[in-house]
Formats: sequence, structure tokens, C-alpha cells
Amino acid sequence: MRYLTIALSKGRLTDMAMELFEGIGIDCSELKSSTRKLILSDEKNKIKFFLAKPADVPTYVEYGAADIGIVGKDTILEEGRNLYEVLDLGFAACRMALAGPAELEGKIDELNIKRVGTKYPNIARNYFEKTRRESVEIIKLNGSVELAPLVGLAEVIVDLVESGRTLKENGLVVLDTIADISARMIVNRVSMKMENERIQKIINGIADQLKSMKR
Repeated sequence: MRYLTIALSKGRLTDMAMELFEGIGIDCSELKSSTRKLILSDEKNKIKFFLAKPADVPTYVEYGAADIGIVGKDTILEEGRNLYEVLDLGFAACRMALAGPAELEGKIDELNIKRVGTKYPNIARNYFEKTRRESVEIIKLNGSVELAPLVGLAEVIVDLVESGRTLKENGLVVLDTIADISARMIVNRVSMKMENERIQKIINGIADQLKSMKR
């Protein structure tokens, strides 16, 4: 039996994902240890784990370097990889939103937006081209996106919004919700065929846990 490989996003998603995997009998003790090993395994269940930057997880899954991945929906939308999204895990929930100065609230359809600041250029481009049918200049930023409207770099921003506190503190508001975001489980298309029974068992086991948490 070959190993199933699971790619996990570095950061808070890892701890939440580990709880779910442990709940279906997968041993995550090596994953929890402070080892510097890059690939960690559960020998009994023939499962390997590795941690990757969130943006890389869909790439590993699409190319089959990982059979399964756990990553945020924002990353899946931004990366646009060819894979199966099989489960909404429900945690790390927030939303991808169009935001701007408070005086623009309720006036979104009258706006003549020319420039948009964002860490998510593909999501922003898709939203403006397909949903709003507008042509805008997308400015890719890596730091505090909220700064863009404040200094005149862009009229609006596209970014993740959790509580909305940072927006509020900077005089910005949500103008439109683009997508609901949470952690998702993704699967390589070939793996889904070749290892269907084992992968489906993991999917079903985690889905059952999520159902029982909601009760």
C-alpha cells in the first residue's frame, strides 16, 4: 500500500486540521513534535504530511505531489488550480470583500472605479470582469491593503474581512461581499480515482465529525 500524502497550510489551519485527522484515527504526533523534518508520517496508516505556504498547497495537490490538501477558500480562488474541492471544513471563516471609504457605502453602482488595491489580484480581476463587468487597474500589494484608499493609491480594496475592525478603525466599510471564505479540503483528480476508497474514507470520517460538532 502506498502512502497518501497530505499538504497542510502553515499556520492556524494546521492545528485545526490535526484535530480532525486525529478524530478519525490518524496519528499526528510527529506533526506536533518540534522536529525540523519536512515530511512527517503516520506509519501505521501509511500517511505522510508536509507543511507548505498556503499559496503552494493547491499547486502540490494539482500536480499530485500531495493527494489531499487543507487550505483556505481564498487561496483556492486566487490560485485557480485544477483539483477537486471536496469539503468545507467551516473553520477560519471570514469573507472576501470589496471595501472602501465610508462615504461610498450604498453608492457602489454609481462608482467609477479606476484602481483597486489587493493581495488577491486574480480574485479582484475576476470579480470586476465577470461580476461587475468593469475594466479596472489591479494593484498588487503585500502589506496593509487598507492603506491604499487612505493615501490615494486606489479608490477601493479587495481583501479578507474577519471582524471588520481594522476597516472601521481606518474609516473603511464593506461595499460588497465577493465570497464566503473558510478552510477547505482539496484532492488531486487522479488520486481521487486511484485511491478513491481510502480518500473517501477520510472525507466521510471528517464530514461526520463536522456534523456532530454542529449538533
